[in-house]
Amino acid sequence: MVFEQLALIGCGLMGGSFALAAREAGLVKRVSGYSRSAHSAQRAQALGVVDTVAATAEQCVQGADLVLLAVPVASTEATLRSLLPGLAPHALVMDVGSTKQDVVLAAQAAMGERMAQFVPAHPICGKEVAGIEHADAKLYQHQQVILTPLPCHAQATVAQASEVWRRLGCRVRELAPALHDQALAAVSHFPHMMAFAFMHSLMAQPEGEQFLALGGPGFRDSTRIAAGDADLWCDVLLANSGPVLAQAQGLRRALAELEGLVQRQDRPALRGLIAQVSQRRADWRMAGDIAPPPPSSPAD
Repeated sequence: MVFEQLALIGCGLMGGSFALAAREAGLVKRVSGYSRSAHSAQRAQALGVVDTVAATAEQCVQGADLVLLAVPVASTEATLRSLLPGLAPHALVMDVGSTKQDVVLAAQAAMGERMAQFVPAHPICGKEVAGIEHADAKLYQHQQVILTPLPCHAQATVAQASEVWRRLGCRVRELAPALHDQALAAVSHFPHMMAFAFMHSLMAQPEGEQFLALGGPGFRDSTRIAAGDADLWCDVLLANSGPVLAQAQGLRRALAELEGLVQRQDRPALRGLIAQVSQRRADWRMAGDIAPPPPSSPAD
């Protein structure tokens, strides 16, 4: 399977990494790029990520048989509407958005009868840094990608979309859009909000900077994702607010339980809860892991 032309809509970290990986895998012959920021698209061309730069999204997709939307999820509908007049009937369109129910609704509104060309996708990977300068052909290797196909999608189209990601070294799963958003709220979106809240609470303390200077590997690991891109995570948390807020309620209950055990100095119950959680975390393996990482030491 080789595509004649990839149209990259959004020349940032995720889109740029996809283009580089597709080139390396021999999936595409040429790449056209478009970005709302002319500088980003020109930079992508200068770095060899794209071959040509288009002035509009419609112009970018002309002649393309593979299109990747790498834009903020809130821009999905407007972007699809703008490119649709230039989109070939046989072209496969995918996105990399972190939420899927809103993306599906936006795509349906924009594409109507042509929705069958758009297969929603979410590669579960990224970096704490954004921008085309950080694009990496290895970003998607050994990572999970979730597709959320709908009844309108032909089996052959979904199979083609799956094969694209597999050629980039990904493991592909399929979920319903609602289940995707619930699951990702639990394992990605809400953990980011917790990390932001933790850093916010530390910075609000008079001694915060002094405490921060004493942080070790444990603090580094538990706050790494708090360095995420502000615009991206603002969009994600607002777009998936329902499932995220449900997770927040669950955490409040769990934290209240732990606080109660500490306040009562109930060591047996506290130890039992920690041991249960610790064992489950030790047993957990991220998809693709050969073995779980060693637990942190008390010195962390």
